[in-house]
Amino acid sequence: MSMRITKWISGAIMPFLLAGCAGLSSLVEVATPTDLYTLSPKSTFSTSLPRLKSQIVVDQPTATALVDTNQIAVQPTPLQVQYLPEARWVDRAPLIVQALMIESFENSGKVPAVGSSAIGLRADYLIVTDIREFQAFVPQTAEPSALQVDVRLNIKIIDAFSDRIIASRSFEEIVPSKSDAAADVANAFDEALGDTMRDAIEWSIRAIAKNVASQDRPI
Repeated sequence: MSMRITKWISGAIMPFLLAGCAGLSSLVEVATPTDLYTLSPKSTFSTSLPRLKSQIVVDQPTATALVDTNQIAVQPTPLQVQYLPEARWVDRAPLIVQALMIESFENSGKVPAVGSSAIGLRADYLIVTDIREFQAFVPQTAEPSALQVDVRLNIKIIDAFSDRIIASRSFEEIVPSKSDAAADVANAFDEALGDTMRDAIEWSIRAIAKNVASQDRPI
């Protein structure tokens, strides 16, 4: 084979080899491991909570697009949104919050039945949640690497018999993260959400008990 033909074959094959390498590079990039994080339910509550006979349905929380995702949101400035790289929640944040609120209501030991509307539970009361804040942020007065986690839930309790809101209140916790590492940020989220859910659930149980007593219905 002449030198000229050898050079032509090499020149013709090289672009395909480079294209193949680029494809492999993309595959490697896509296959980069992503750490998945979950959060925990609340299991400790005030012993003075009244015991209910009412059944509760916890609706799927509403949230803006910033929160309604499985990505972990971080705001370096009040008007800028980013997400932690190579880290995700195990599910969309509203679904995680709904599941944890249901389990936390169960853990209180004060509610006979609680679930989502998907299971067909007949509700005496509906818990409607709007996730107002669910992100980490950089405090404007702190070091650039410092992060704090803000969780704020607006809770509305709806009497299913009268179809009216009997109580509404917001609950918020801000917890500093030890660092900007994903694991530390997730731990701060866990603490902030846990404290917020505890306060919201205790308030909800007391509000329902008060409403039932005012109507002379079985608690």
